[in-house]
Amino acid sequence: MRVTVKLIGPFVQLFGFSEKALDVPEGTTADGLIGLAGVDRSRPKIVTRNGRAVAPDEALADGDRVAVSPIYSGG
Repeated sequence: MRVTVKLIGPFVQLFGFSEKALDVPEGTTADGLIGLAGVDRSRPKIVTRNGRAVAPDEALADGDRVAVSPIYSGG
């Protein structure tokens, strides 16, 4: 199946891309996709699937768009 990974903010420079489509096996989870995309899983992040929060162990579907953003704070 094919999914798209979009990185936000400083993750673009850290991991070397802003967006890419990946062919991944059926049953790939959000956390698994992050690893396949070369993003450091230990970094604090917010992950969304098609604009909504996604659990790390949630399986993805063909055509999903996953965005990965660092956690921001401010006032």
